[in-house]
Amino acid sequence: MSALILDGKAIAKRLQADIAQQVEDLKASQNTTPGLAAVLVGANPASQMYVKMKRNRCAEVGMASFLHEIPAEISQEELEAKIRQIGDDPNVHGILVQLPLPDHIDAEGVMQAIPMHKDVDGFHPVNIGRLAMKGKEPLFIPATPFGCLHLLQEAESLVDDFQISGSNALVIGRSNIVGMPMALLLVKANATVTVAHSRTKDIQAVVEQSDIVIGAVGRPGMVKGEWFKPGAVAIDVATVKVDDPSAKKGYRWAGDFEYEAAQERVAAITPVPGGVGPMTIAMLLKNTLRAAQATFEN
Repeated sequence: MSALILDGKAIAKRLQADIAQQVEDLKASQNTTPGLAAVLVGANPASQMYVKMKRNRCAEVGMASFLHEIPAEISQEELEAKIRQIGDDPNVHGILVQLPLPDHIDAEGVMQAIPMHKDVDGFHPVNIGRLAMKGKEPLFIPATPFGCLHLLQEAESLVDDFQISGSNALVIGRSNIVGMPMALLLVKANATVTVAHSRTKDIQAVVEQSDIVIGAVGRPGMVKGEWFKPGAVAIDVATVKVDDPSAKKGYRWAGDFEYEAAQERVAAITPVPGGVGPMTIAMLLKNTLRAAQATFEN
């Protein structure tokens, strides 16, 4: 079996084309340009790169972006006050605080300072709480899990006999950013969900029984290709830089799954890179557009 490659770049490109059209419609009908404010605390090179990518995508779909670069030494109180100040700006419809934050900063306190209706990252405790409640919906879904769900829905339309509802789904990793909200989303989609982590006994046996496997740990190749249930759908969130003298740049990017071996068993799989990453940014844009549209709804 040769797996269907869930091309996140291509799928995100389609989504962004639709978002760009809706942005133009909002400009024409309401004279409003959706605006996303990025808050970057400190000078972490990876964070700087991620923020730059997000701002570039904003420009591509016609959104405004505002960058707030803040010294790493800022106090908790000063940062929360800055967030509230940004939240008062009517030109800003969404606020993202790039994680991780410096060790002395309490991330939950920062997230609570973001106005609920501008929490396009979906990390506000109330948003996460609503995600966990039966019959309730969050204002915004965290972008990476939202992107993973969209990839699974894409697989539903392309893979015979695959449905999220009723499937046995495994989420490997329990972070607040990906693992836990992903598990909650799958529960809402009527999957039977297992969350695996460092204390899970015999993770191979759990993988072997799973119709859906989400890898969100960051340990290259930890899930062996032969573990996958034939016909499963594999979504690899991890993107880790691995030294590789045989590669042109001396390194390569790897995910949690043994990609080539997994391709021989699964029905569909995301590449690394080019799978989940582009979808994360597309869903952030989708949330920002939704926030801007909501300002004109009764």
